Amino acid sequence: MNDLRRLILIVAIVFVAAVSGAFVGRALISRQAPVESELHALLHRGLDLDARQHARMEAIESRFAVRKHALELELRADNARLAEAIEREHGYGPAVAAAVDRSHQAMGQLQKETLEHIFAMRAVLTPEQAAKFDAAVVKALTAKDR
Repeated sequence: MNDLRRLILIVAIVFVAAVSGAFVGRALISRQAPVESELHALLHRGLDLDARQHARMEAIESRFAVRKHALELELRADNARLAEAIEREHGYGPAVAAAVDRSHQAMGQLQKETLEHIFAMRAVLTPEQAAKFDAAVVKALTAKDR
């Protein structure tokens, strides 16, 4: 009976860790998606890009899509390592702390590369287009409902 309780406890801890990791990852990633969606809508519909600008934007977006996907996979792997560490330690021990730190590094890297992506797109714009783009970035990042 004691083994059954231990197994149930382990399963519960792993479940909570997985849900927590998914929630944290989704919360961070989903906050960026609306910003990107608004910016992409503005870029493709609201700034009257010329053919050269469109081509440059497509290249920038293609490169970033590959990198973003790799970082999202890294975040998922970090969540799995966190779940394993929680399962091993059953508390906030050194392996859990290291897994959290590793996850934060990947999240930070995704945020940095997203900003680099935004600035790369901005560099393609004329000053008038850049002013509209900047306003959209500020609005997207400071909206209360996100």
